[in-house]
Amino acid sequence: MSKRTMRIIGASLYFIPVKTRVPFQFGVETLTEVICARAMLRVRADDGREICGWGETPLNVQWVWPGKISYQERCDALQAFCMQLARRYAIFEHAGHPLEIGHAFTENVLPEMLRAFNAPRKTELHMPWLAALVCSSPFDIALYDAYGKLVDRPVFETLGAEFLGADLSAFLEPADDCKNTISFTGKFPSDYLAPLPRPDKLPVWHVLGESDAIDDSELTGREPKDEYPVTLRDWIVRDGLRCVKIKLRGNNAAWDYQRLVSVGSLCRSLGVRWLCFDFNCTAESVAYVTGMLDRLLRDEPEIYGMLLYVEQPFPYELEQHPLDVHAVSARKPLFMDESAHDWHVIRRGRELGWSCVALKTCKTLTGALLSLCWARAHGMMLMVQDLTNPMLAIIPHVALAAHAGTLMGVECNSMQFYPDASRPEAAVHPGLHRRRDGCVDLSSLTEAGFSYKLEKIARQLPAPAVEAP
Repeated sequence: MSKRTMRIIGASLYFIPVKTRVPFQFGVETLTEVICARAMLRVRADDGREICGWGETPLNVQWVWPGKISYQERCDALQAFCMQLARRYAIFEHAGHPLEIGHAFTENVLPEMLRAFNAPRKTELHMPWLAALVCSSPFDIALYDAYGKLVDRPVFETLGAEFLGADLSAFLEPADDCKNTISFTGKFPSDYLAPLPRPDKLPVWHVLGESDAIDDSELTGREPKDEYPVTLRDWIVRDGLRCVKIKLRGNNAAWDYQRLVSVGSLCRSLGVRWLCFDFNCTAESVAYVTGMLDRLLRDEPEIYGMLLYVEQPFPYELEQHPLDVHAVSARKPLFMDESAHDWHVIRRGRELGWSCVALKTCKTLTGALLSLCWARAHGMMLMVQDLTNPMLAIIPHVALAAHAGTLMGVECNSMQFYPDASRPEAAVHPGLHRRRDGCVDLSSLTEAGFSYKLEKIARQLPAPAVEAP
């Protein structure tokens, strides 16, 4: 068949506020509320048809823009930037496949918009690039949903030579030490995805925040009295969990080590098979992490054996903090998360010793796909990590994980922190919004695009923040 193309002709943006049932503490931040940005793009296909595509991303202020300025100032800035993006996407004239449109926007428009947005502001109010990517992501995701509907295929079946006008050499370059062995000429994203058919079930990771109770002995009496578990023990039993991520502080070795041992001991007794720990960029030295790993191997070898990987211990700005981390990755797989903005940064991370990449749809699906291809070509392992994605946002997230060939399943934690926010979506996609037997179930995703099935979801959207043009 001939390659189909499309062009954006309009955009709508909605803001959906959500509050957590319990606080989610990670690094130096605590999440108690979030605004979800839901975007709709109207596109016109080369045959004249007009189609709507949808995307959604939580604007997780604390993760995308850590800092000392107030939450409200940061949140207001993110929403303002999203509104600017809606108007700019609506008039973006680049035509083609979503990968081509998304790449052109991210490379040529988004940096200029961020510079203009930050120019009149004080330095401490300058929005970081990570935040700009997150604001752009619902629109980028919507491109892929629209294109899937255009060609009547699920999104991850539209990423081969049959649909793309250019191969990956138009977007990617190999690392300097691999230029004689790796070529992206004639390669497409489909060459680096897991083989079809897509699995209907994925092992799911539960995240334990720093302030989350492990068992009843840590309860304070301030916990919510509702239908959901509170302690890690109860979550493991109810959801049949086999994978647990532990958030650590990164600046208190005694607390971090004891947390690892306490959680590991409980998990081992309940049949959990895998652990990982995540510092969210708070550790400042390689020795902090290697010392903890070595002590764990010496004193708690069974827990050390359960530790599948380590996630983003160090500051994510690699140019300002170019730590050589080979000593960590020699002990356990070491994943870039906040650092992994795009394949350019991943290339630098690989030079410094990072061995694996955590993908997130919130950094744009275009960026995640190109990062996936670059990492896979260079032998780096992959995970798909959560941004506490509720409602529609969970669907592209788990779909990426199902096609990425991850080290072990996918992280999904919105059902821990704001389960009621997704009740309308859960009625249509129950396997995605409730974890069972340690898995999420994708079997409801049966249609073209992302298979949101919006016509079946009983959600009343607020008035649009932007309708353009």
